[in-house]
This record gives sequence, structure tokens and C-alpha cells, in this order.
Amino acid sequence: MLKKTTVMVDEEDLALIKAAAVREGRPESEIFREAFHIAALRTKRWDDDWDIPKINSGRSRTAEEMGQVVHEAIVRRNT
Repeated sequence: MLKKTTVMVDEEDLALIKAAAVREGRPESEIFREAFHIAALRTKRWDDDWDIPKINSGRSRTAEEMGQVVHEAIVRRNT
């Protein structure tokens, strides 16, 4: 169910939304609904623990090393 609301937005942001709506051939309201949905998801909190596997490589890794591991896994999956 959709509910009507009024929101004040920056003029430059509104101009970008208007241009995107024309370029993409869809209503501005659809873009705003999408943005509201993304904002709502960002505020959501989950009670359940996430099932994220832990990896024990025997040593600490830097953020750069982990970034490389993730990058390589993505490349392997897409080839």
C-alpha cells in the first residue's frame, strides 16, 4: 500500500532526479520510491545471526589482502 508524503529536497538533487526520469523513461515518483526503499533498508536491523563462514588462515590478513582474495573469488566465479 502506498502512502503520500511531502519531502523537502535540494534543488540540485531534484534536477538530477528529473533528468534521470527523462533519460530512463520512468516517472520521478518511481525513482523516489526506490530511494525511500533503499533508505529504509539501511535502517533495518536483523535479530538473527548471519551465517557468514569464518576463515582461519593461521595468520592475520590486511584489508588489502582480503580485498585481493575477494576480487580473485569474484573473477573465478565470473569466468
